[in-house]
Amino acid sequence: MFYQSTRGDGKKISSAEAIIKGLAEDGGLYVPESFPRILDKTIKELTIIPYKGRAAYIMGLFLSDFSAGELKRITRRAYNESRFSDLSITPIHKLDDNTFFLELWRGPTCAFKDMALQVLPRLLTGSLEKMNESREVCVLVATSGDTGKAALEGFKDVPGTKIMVFYPADGVSTVQKLQMTSQSGSNVNVVAVHGNFDDTQTGVKAIFSDKELHNKLSDNSLFLSSANSINWGRLVPQIAYYISAYCEMIIKKEINCGEKLNFCVPTGNFGNILAAYYAVKMGLPVNKLICASNRNDVLTQFINTGVYDKNRPFYTTASPSMDILVSSNLERLLYELSGKNGDAVSGYMASLAGKGMYKVPANILEEARSVFYGGYCNEDDTTKNISDTFNNYNYLIDTHTAVANKVLLDYRAETGDKTPTVVVSTASPYKFCESVLKALDKPHESDGIRLIDELSRVTNTEIPAPLQVLRNAKPRFTNLVSKAGMKQSVLEFLDLKHK
Repeated sequence: MFYQSTRGDGKKISSAEAIIKGLAEDGGLYVPESFPRILDKTIKELTIIPYKGRAAYIMGLFLSDFSAGELKRITRRAYNESRFSDLSITPIHKLDDNTFFLELWRGPTCAFKDMALQVLPRLLTGSLEKMNESREVCVLVATSGDTGKAALEGFKDVPGTKIMVFYPADGVSTVQKLQMTSQSGSNVNVVAVHGNFDDTQTGVKAIFSDKELHNKLSDNSLFLSSANSINWGRLVPQIAYYISAYCEMIIKKEINCGEKLNFCVPTGNFGNILAAYYAVKMGLPVNKLICASNRNDVLTQFINTGVYDKNRPFYTTASPSMDILVSSNLERLLYELSGKNGDAVSGYMASLAGKGMYKVPANILEEARSVFYGGYCNEDDTTKNISDTFNNYNYLIDTHTAVANKVLLDYRAETGDKTPTVVVSTASPYKFCESVLKALDKPHESDGIRLIDELSRVTNTEIPAPLQVLRNAKPRFTNLVSKAGMKQSVLEFLDLKHK
């Protein structure tokens, strides 16, 4: 299996090289040259093995540089039962006859990013060995909340690596912020950025495209890579949990093999739902991928009109991981929908950079809408859905999952579709205590991190173990920089300020 850039530079590289580089030299994203097919027979075979084995098999279809044995060792270590609160790793909760929640937040940081970021460090270090790369790698991350902590946890004290995380100063929850700023590890750094996530993400991309910086790093036996979902090593483990969820629905006798499911995914940077799309391209029986946005509904507009326009107000919401106006992974979808036309994708991205918008032709919009439904949820409806779900079903969900659940209800009301649907639950409600308590209309006297105890008390639910330890956590990292100061902070972290 080889990989090429979405912007059509023509170079084909191995999976190991794609994982190491993260971003293509022409600014594009690496994509596989083809998609392996998964048949009903294979799905039936996967139902009899645990999640680790399913993940190793699916990743092996894409990562031909790694042997089956290597990938099994990687998934055994990544999805260690001592680090996940459920033995199935990704349990499915049944809400009603047609609605199911895929709980992807059972890992060490209580967010779905663990599913990929417990794997990526192992894939990256393995790739470095395969490519005989002796330089030290510095992993740069822009986060809207959950990616940062998951990446820090995955890369902490990994030999031959350093990791630096940038987050928007006022764009994450109290729990998310403390998780990152109190991170242990000798090779980690965390910096807040004035502005929103798009400012942070744009700043990191500018650092990646800075050739002078790259030369300076190389002269000092260093290079950059990414743990954001622009890195193929982030996406391929995510494909696995969609196929695994289908297997679990068969095991639970909710569907028969070959019957179709819907997946409803709360979406910001488009990586999570893109992984579902790739599973569809592999042959997974899916009727519709429901793309759920919050008030920053740029993706909803694109799916409904074919126009992607970031020239709009940016809203800070109760679902901060979705507060994004530039969805990087949509570029990968455009590449597939345009028939792998790198020139066309380059044109869209140039228009986005220059005008802040682009419009796709009618045939691409039609194909997108054949797979995707786009909807959005405002703040009041997010709050109401948390309350309704808890009061009617005694099931507590976070703000991002509530966005998805409300969009699913809207989709059903609009279409009448009764296909069984798996809502992708991306974070523990305990990461957003203040918003969840507000939604439940529960008065509270505590504030900050102490709200985790308050939420447990009023809902009679258990605090996830990884979050209990935050009560006594102290911030290690307090730096705050402008977008223009991000490059300088990287140089300082790598001790290159005066070199």
